[in-house]
Amino acid sequence: MSKAPIRVEIVAPVHNRKAITLLCLRSLSRINSEGIDVHIVIVDDGSTDGTGAAIRSQFPEVEIVDGNGELWFTEGTNRGVLAALKHDPQFILTINDDAVFDSEFLQYMVATAQKYPRSVVGSLLLLWDTPHKLFQTSPVWETWGGGWRHWSSQTVWTVPAKPWEVGIIVGNCVLIPAAAFRECGLMDSERYPNFGDAEHTPRLKRLGWQLIIDPRARVFCQPNTPPPRLRSMGIKKMISALVLDLGNGHNLRRRFFAYVDGAPSKFQGILAYIMFLARSVVGKTNERAEQGQIQPEEPLNITFASSVVDD
Repeated sequence: MSKAPIRVEIVAPVHNRKAITLLCLRSLSRINSEGIDVHIVIVDDGSTDGTGAAIRSQFPEVEIVDGNGELWFTEGTNRGVLAALKHDPQFILTINDDAVFDSEFLQYMVATAQKYPRSVVGSLLLLWDTPHKLFQTSPVWETWGGGWRHWSSQTVWTVPAKPWEVGIIVGNCVLIPAAAFRECGLMDSERYPNFGDAEHTPRLKRLGWQLIIDPRARVFCQPNTPPPRLRSMGIKKMISALVLDLGNGHNLRRRFFAYVDGAPSKFQGILAYIMFLARSVVGKTNERAEQGQIQPEEPLNITFASSVVDD
């Protein structure tokens, strides 16, 4: 008697980048889904470039949830998750649409999630224009360094060979058990219109879910476009970016929320935020640390040697 397939819902919010969204869907259409019942939910948040019509024409099996153009990443993902839960899946894979997927990535992620109960699994994120280079994977918390430290020099050859445990998973590609959403809730779109993953996976960890990166599951991502520098803005735009617009990467309130909610403890988050402000004043912000300009980087297979879970 054959086993019932594992049901996985894939959820992505999209807005006005039709070519990239279609590239993502073409990539997903070619993955190995043996033993996995895959269904895709796309939240089309008010696209005006024909994204929705193109998906309906080229991928009629994809479920589309329409938004009003004001959902942003976090609430767009939440709407998709709510639609996905109606199909009663075991897992929900939340992704960004600017990604191309290795054909075996989902097989590895599902296998790891099944092996470790109460686990949330992230993929190995790589840059699609430099496909050996790590992207936003497995940052480490440094209170006196100003928060989460991202990496600039890590490659597929410097990560652990087996899955390892982390403190946060960046939301480009995360396999989350449906039970985790039912137990712990959705992402917080009030505080985080555009960066809900910064709070969600640390919350899951605090509530007893293990966060794991599987290095075999490879996903190739579009490089980030950095936000405009504050110095290039007029005074009104600068005030909006720093104070009013929670969706802006420079916003100080969003940063404070992310530090307090995403840190190992609220006290550490407050201290790190103070350090971030101090570094900003003297021109040595955490962004420079992320670029490797402050501290050298040892290979992640050394940094996370004690965190490997698959020995």
